[in-house]
Amino acid sequence: MYLNQILKSVNNRYSKIKLSGISFNSKTVKKNNIFFAIDGKNTSGEKYIHEAIKKKASVIVLKKKNKKINISIPIIYVDNPRKSLSEACSNFYKIKPKKLLAVTGTNGKTSVANFFYQILNLINIPVATIGTLGIYSKKFKKKNDLTTADPLYLHKNLQMLAKKKINNVILEASSHGLQQNRLDNLKFKIGIFTNLSQDHLDYHKNMKNYFNAKMYLFKSILTRNSTIITDKNNIQLNKIKKIASNRKLRLNMIHSNNGIEILNHFYLENNQFIKINYKKKIYEIKIPLIGYLQIKNLLMSILAALNIGIKINKIINIISKIQPVPGRLEYIGKQKNNSKIILDYAHTPDALDKTLKTLKEHFKKEIIIVFGCGGNRDKGKRSKMGTIAKKYCRKVFITDDNPRNENPSKIRRMIIQNYSKKVIEIGNREKAIEGAMKELKSNEILLVAGKGHEEIQDYGKYKIKISDKSVIKNNLKINNKIFKNYNWKFDIIKNSLPKKNLKTFKYNDVSINSKKIKKNTLFVAIKGKNKDGHNYVKNALKKGAIKAVVDKKISSIKKSAAIKVKDTFIFLNNLAKATRESSNAKFIGVTGSSGKTTLTNFLNYALSHYGKVYSSPKSFNNQYGVPLSISNISKDTNFGIFEIGMSKKGEIEKLSKIVKPHIGVITNISDAHAENFRTTKDIAKAKSEIINNILLNGYIILNK
Repeated sequence: MYLNQILKSVNNRYSKIKLSGISFNSKTVKKNNIFFAIDGKNTSGEKYIHEAIKKKASVIVLKKKNKKINISIPIIYVDNPRKSLSEACSNFYKIKPKKLLAVTGTNGKTSVANFFYQILNLINIPVATIGTLGIYSKKFKKKNDLTTADPLYLHKNLQMLAKKKINNVILEASSHGLQQNRLDNLKFKIGIFTNLSQDHLDYHKNMKNYFNAKMYLFKSILTRNSTIITDKNNIQLNKIKKIASNRKLRLNMIHSNNGIEILNHFYLENNQFIKINYKKKIYEIKIPLIGYLQIKNLLMSILAALNIGIKINKIINIISKIQPVPGRLEYIGKQKNNSKIILDYAHTPDALDKTLKTLKEHFKKEIIIVFGCGGNRDKGKRSKMGTIAKKYCRKVFITDDNPRNENPSKIRRMIIQNYSKKVIEIGNREKAIEGAMKELKSNEILLVAGKGHEEIQDYGKYKIKISDKSVIKNNLKINNKIFKNYNWKFDIIKNSLPKKNLKTFKYNDVSINSKKIKKNTLFVAIKGKNKDGHNYVKNALKKGAIKAVVDKKISSIKKSAAIKVKDTFIFLNNLAKATRESSNAKFIGVTGSSGKTTLTNFLNYALSHYGKVYSSPKSFNNQYGVPLSISNISKDTNFGIFEIGMSKKGEIEKLSKIVKPHIGVITNISDAHAENFRTTKDIAKAKSEIINNILLNGYIILNK
């Protein structure tokens, strides 16, 4: 190919020089190559010109501002060698996939790209992604070190993908890649903007520069009449709208009727159920992903698929088969005590904050975290990330990330400068993960953050091979052997008692009524208004109760048959609280003057189509019935429905504090128990105590 065919923007007397290829690295120069002398962060390409000439390069491209050099081969002076490199690569590797998409933003690029890939792949449309995970397609896989590769790598591989008939390719566009013109001369039909938060300030110096680097995709690269996809809730939306208007670009958004609107959303175990509106049609979908963050990323990828001509019904039919992106809110597994381990790439303050917040919202359980910060990068984010972890987590394990050429212990100290006792510092990442997994209590969440899918840890002078995912899986095998005989209900008993040396036992249910005893029931001897359960302990054990919980000595039974506590009523409440904390179920609290049992029955029937339901037996809605009902749910219960009754002020406050419902319902208000209240309004106030104890982001349902 001739020089004037490769660099059409340059008119000069060397236009008919024949070139065999392109290089910007003197080590890879071949005979008759054109060599681009690019200035990097630490060195100048000018230093390697003579090496390129020795290797028989035909032409050198140099920045105009650089000093004149006397060499034996032609020099072409340009304003921006990086931009000219992209032009040359585009012209040399002419064949491109027909539909190119780019996704930029601080967080979510890899997820959006991967979800787009999965959607098309599940519909059997050839597709590829190029980004953090390398080049990925059904027919071709290749690892890459950079989020946005250099122009030579990109154009060469895009031509290869096009020749393999892969005409849909989505690329991750990093701020570095955009500012360094790596994506210039590619004709993108769609550009996606996820979000913007603090990152890479060591390179961009301030947020304005960082944002402008991202916007280069929309201001300069997207072709006219192409589409921008974003989130209506992005605080940068007005600036994006202005760019779209100036360049005649279409704007498509999630959280908007000009795109996809989310009408309803809830979590269940590791799944999410959402109802969306697209072009005035309603669709209900189940997504096996953790965290609302991933729903936003998924919906942007759905919009991208729709914009290249995929029909909505085809997408809806396959969407429940979507899998988590490697290292992005990826559920790795759970221990026998129901504690879950999740892997995420979050390595910025905003990403960590959103990830931890989303885990709290999804699981509503205690979180332990393992993370560190990279060396030779934005130092200002370290203490910020430490403060965020401290805010959301029960315990924090600080370890090494990629220290590079910095002192690892110095980085760790910068992260934890505002800490007291809440932190454990273990530099060895493998040992930190191991220690955190051993620390996990029943039903807690462990987040291992920072490196995600990466398998190399960079210590500057040397690198070690380590995969967080492999470390977690190895420890799961070891820990689950230790937990081989784990008993969920017995674990709850232990958490309900002060330190006691109890031998493990299995019980099926809990009862305070000796007439209702079955084999392996745990009998709790409660002293009521008229009767004392301690008088019925012997009878309960005869009927098959495995143990009796008592608060006084019963001489007529074996010592081993009793669990002695200070107060059996307090024990029953503590047992209910521990069961509530250990359960993954969605809890619904139903109160009101009438209709509680009827509504509970309706809910039981309706929800049984979605999972396993437990509901409180008829009239089990008082100070004994509520804790007893909660104590009887099983480990695999998906929905718990509990009636909450009262006879006086303050009772619903106490009982709903144990239930901690995700959803509270007040059926109606009437004159029931009017003897203890002056007015119906007072009854309404007492019923409304349930609202105080509904979990964050929960619901109250009222009869208007």
